[in-house]
This record gives sequence, structure tokens and C-alpha cells, in this order.
Amino acid sequence: MSTRIYLPVNQPEPGSAPRRWGVAWLLLGMLLSLLLVVVLAAGGLAYLFVQSDQIFPGVSVYGVPVGGLSRAEARLALENRWQRQTIELAVSGSASETRAAWTTTPDELGMMVNATATIDQAYAIGRSRSSLVELWQNGGEVNLLPIWHFDPHLAERYLNQRANELAVLPVEAGLRLIHHGQNAPRVEAVQAQMGEQLAVADTMAPLLSSPSRVLLSGQLTLIVEPVAPLVTDVGDAVAQANEWLARSLTMTAYDPILDERLAWQIGPAQWSRWGRLAINPDTLALDWLMDETAVLNYFNEEMVGEGRYFQPDELVTAVGQALDNPPGQIHLRLFHRPRQHVVQSGESFASIGRASGIPYPWIQQANPGVETLFPGQTITIPSPDELLPLPVVENKRIVVSLSQQRVRVYENGTLKWDWITSTGIDDSPTAAGVFQIQSHEPNAYAANWDLWMPHFLGVYRPVPTSQFMNGFHGFPTQGGSQILWTNSLGRRVTYGCILLSNENAILLYEWAEPGVVVEIQ
Repeated sequence: MSTRIYLPVNQPEPGSAPRRWGVAWLLLGMLLSLLLVVVLAAGGLAYLFVQSDQIFPGVSVYGVPVGGLSRAEARLALENRWQRQTIELAVSGSASETRAAWTTTPDELGMMVNATATIDQAYAIGRSRSSLVELWQNGGEVNLLPIWHFDPHLAERYLNQRANELAVLPVEAGLRLIHHGQNAPRVEAVQAQMGEQLAVADTMAPLLSSPSRVLLSGQLTLIVEPVAPLVTDVGDAVAQANEWLARSLTMTAYDPILDERLAWQIGPAQWSRWGRLAINPDTLALDWLMDETAVLNYFNEEMVGEGRYFQPDELVTAVGQALDNPPGQIHLRLFHRPRQHVVQSGESFASIGRASGIPYPWIQQANPGVETLFPGQTITIPSPDELLPLPVVENKRIVVSLSQQRVRVYENGTLKWDWITSTGIDDSPTAAGVFQIQSHEPNAYAANWDLWMPHFLGVYRPVPTSQFMNGFHGFPTQGGSQILWTNSLGRRVTYGCILLSNENAILLYEWAEPGVVVEIQ
């Protein structure tokens, strides 16, 4: 007999089902409350963000992320990005392929960004329903282009400034001087070459039509155009130059102090090195561009003698004229430089003056502040040319011998007259040196001695600061009637002048024009 055992089954107690549903609704309420809190918090945060100065996350301008930045920070970031933007300028044109390139900035080409307006536009993203939709449609990111404007005047000014760097000057047809040692040089033609320059108007065309394309591509092609030379054919000038280079220069020089004449024959192998040949682009005539320094260096003291020189301006002018005018002859006067003298024991200004041929007051004037002399002292002896202020008459010369008391007159190197004379006494001597006939006075008056001196030829001023002159004259008159020294010729009786008989004084007065050199030995 089987026995069935029945296990008790749990039965809900009366009133238990409403309790379970209450827990569920409680949990649902709590969830909804939490969601409401989150939504309210998010809304509050969104409200606070909208009211802030920050740009909405996910916003970029010209590739620069500006989300989360303040407007001031975003403006600075955009300006820095704009300044780092480069535009490559590549040169190409009819005369050459691309041959140079460099970079510039948009600002230099007149492309000016408006950073404030651009950032204001970026700031507006996310602060309106449409911009939020745009942000959602773009996956939470928006990249704005900058707001900018183009000033063509700035671009044109910049291109004109760079034009000089791009310019290639044309090579004019010219002359090449070729030296062959000591042989005459020859001239050959130098062929002309085209140049080029920046065509600003053509280069500006793409900037004017589409500056945005230039900005975004980062490239601008600089168009150059050819420039033709002015001189292309120099055949005639080559022939003229080679004919010109066949000539030689003949130069003579005269030293009136030493009565010395020098002469040089200067061939084209030498003088052609004193400059260069060129073609005048206006007249197409042959030009010789002289190197003055080369001319002066050639005629140095080694050439003309120590302490001597040519007046630079006279030398350069004379050489230029000789090259322009065949047969190319030059004649110039030689000059002497001042020199330094070391005082020896027993010397005085007077003794140094006699030895150097310079009246001692002139030496004193050249050494201001020197009152006394002592051995070893260095003083300046002025140039003897200071005593020859007039153009020199080269074919006449008067020589006075103090030791012989003679006056010898030369014309063209030949003795014309040889006369007895009288010169200055020891207390008022006639100075030795090289002087000139400087004045003519029919009857000069010397107030110091109350002398009237007929047929007076002024030769030198004993004192440089005085107008009084020593010179040639006939027998003087004192007191208006007394004629002096008529029987004294051959002895030193004057106060520094050179006494001649009246007959000889007249002859010399009429023969010796101003500039004739007088050498007193």
C-alpha cells in the first residue's frame, strides 16, 4: 500500500501583490528623478557655457582648433596662423624657365585677415538651433574659413619693390681690349645679350581675378618679360678703336727750377692700361673712360724724380686731350714739393735760406711758432714754386751771378746778352733762388731809401707778407735829382735789387715779359 506525501506549495498571502508593484514604481520614480537631475544639470551647464566667452567645442578656423578658447585667445591663434601662412613666388617667363623662388606672406600681397569678425562667427556656432544642427550633422566638428579682404595696391607696391631683385640688365654690345705683352693691344667686339624684368601687370592678373585661389594654393607665378639691349652692333667702333690704338703719346715736361726738360714716348701697350674703351649708348660713339689714378701712378716720383710732380688736374686733362687729338702731344710743367730739413749746428734761418734758394722770411712763414733753431730740429722748406706764381715763359731765362756780378740773358737756349751788374750789399743782400719777372713799372719808388728806380722789373718779394719787391732797374735817382751808382757797376751797392745801366735796363724791360724765369746764383 503506497503512501502519497504532498509537499506544501507557497501561496501568496492576502495583500502581497500590490506591495511588489509599489517597489517597481518606486524604482522607476527614482530613475526618472535621476534622469531629470542629469538633464537639469546638463541644461544648466549648457546654459552656463552659452553665457561664457568660450567658443563651442569642435569649432576650428582655417585649420586652427579654437573650441574651448576665449575669443581673445582664438583671435591670437588665428593671427599667428595667418602670419605663418606662406605664398611661394616662382619666377618664370619668356626668357627662362623657373630660375628662382622665394616665399612671402599674405599680408605683403595685400591679403588682410579680419580676425575679429572671423572669431565672432566662430563664437556664434552652437549658440543657435541652426548652428547646433550643423554641428550635429558634421559629427560635432565645424571648420570655418577666415574672413579677409584683398588690397591690390599693396600687392602691386610689393611686386614693384621686388622687381629690382628680379631684373637682369641687358648686356650692351661692347668692346674688349686684349693686351699682347709689349705689342699694341687689339679690340674685339662683345656680343649683346637680352635682359629681363618683372611684368608687374601680368603678374597681378591672377591676384585680381581670384586672390582666394592664390591664397589657398600658396603659389603665385612671377612673369618676366625680355628687355632688349640698346647697342647691338659695334663693328664700326671696333675698327675705329683699333685705328685709335695704333697711336703713341709724346710727352715733354719742363722744370723751371732746374731748367730741365724731360721727354717720354708712351706706346699704346702702356697708355691703353690707363682706362677702358666703351660705347656711348646715346651716340654710339667710341668713348675712352680714363682711370685717373692709373695715370697719376704712372707719372710718379720714380718717373719724374724725387720730390717732383705734375699738377694732377693738369696731367689728367692733358692726357685726355692728347688721346683725343692726334698726334697726341703733351707738354706740362713739373713742380717741387716742400721738403723737410734737419737743422745742423751753426745754421740760422738766413743761412738755410741762402743754401736752399728761398728767402729766409718765406721759410719762417712755413714754420709758424718756430722762433729759434737748434741742432736736430726738423723744419719745412717751402716749395720753390711758390716764388714762381705766373705761367712760365720757357724759351727765355735770365741768370744772375752774385759772385761774378754778371747778368746773362738767354733766348731759346742761346746767350743773347752778357752784362755787368751790381747787387745788394751784405746788410741788404740780393737773395739767391729761382724767381720770375712779375711786374713792369716805368719808374718805381722805394720809400725806405727815397729812390726812384727807372725801368723796374719786379722779381721777388723778400718778405711774403709785404708788397715790396726786389728787381732789375737802371741807375736810381735820390732826392729828385741825384743819380746814384753810375760808376759802381760790378760791385755790391744796392739794397737788394739788381742794377743795370740805363741802356741795358731798357733792353731788358722791353724783352722780358711777365713769367720769364730769373735764376739768381
